[in-house]
Amino acid sequence: MTKPTYTIKNKIWVWQGKAAWHFVTIPKNTADEIKSMFGYLKAGWGSLPVKLQLGQSVWKTSIFPDSKGGGYLIPIKKAILKAEKLSVETEVEINLEVLT
Repeated sequence: MTKPTYTIKNKIWVWQGKAAWHFVTIPKNTADEIKSMFGYLKAGWGSLPVKLQLGQSVWKTSIFPDSKGGGYLIPIKKAILKAEKLSVETEVEINLEVLT
């Protein structure tokens, strides 16, 4: 069985807190589909393990529920931002696969 992949298009933004974490928000309709298909896999804080591709960069991480918007948040490491020459407010396209 082929695992579904999702293409996420949205802008990079910064969490305004003690640490400057960078994120991309997964739209609610896509997040709802991911939650209905893979919600049983959730771990700490409701996170789901994923494999991501942004440009030439591929990495594994987890997505986290967005309590404000009802979707999920994709954390973007500084190393990825640097490798792909990206900054805040840049619209990106990320391919996402939930790891089962």
